[in-house]
Amino acid sequence: QVQLVESGGGLVQAGGSLRLSCAASGSIAGSYSMCWFRQAPGKEREFVAAITWSGGATYYAESVKGRFFIYRSNNVNTVFLQMNRLKPGDTAVYYCGTTYGSRYFDTQTYDYWGQGTQITVAS
Repeated sequence: QVQLVESGGGLVQAGGSLRLSCAASGSIAGSYSMCWFRQAPGKEREFVAAITWSGGATYYAESVKGRFFIYRSNNVNTVFLQMNRLKPGDTAVYYCGTTYGSRYFDTQTYDYWGQGTQITVAS
């Protein structure tokens, strides 16, 4: 089976930065894209960012453009989300996902999800 493990979450002051990572392991193979979604209490899971297998294309929600950056290292099984100038509205559980498709804004596109990591941004 495939396992995705997120790390890097925690408590941060508004205006601060955090970097999330997600490592994929197990039977996953091929050219899969990876993404970050987030879910705040009482809200549906929301698209944050996605990156293609090669890293040649990235996609961002309007709410995070210019602040968040998604990238993959030479180890393509790992994706990172650099979050800068964090706001209280960014508080949510952040989830990593994988997909072989290209509908990056659609949560149903994704094949696997991690357990999530909590990000809390204090005022």
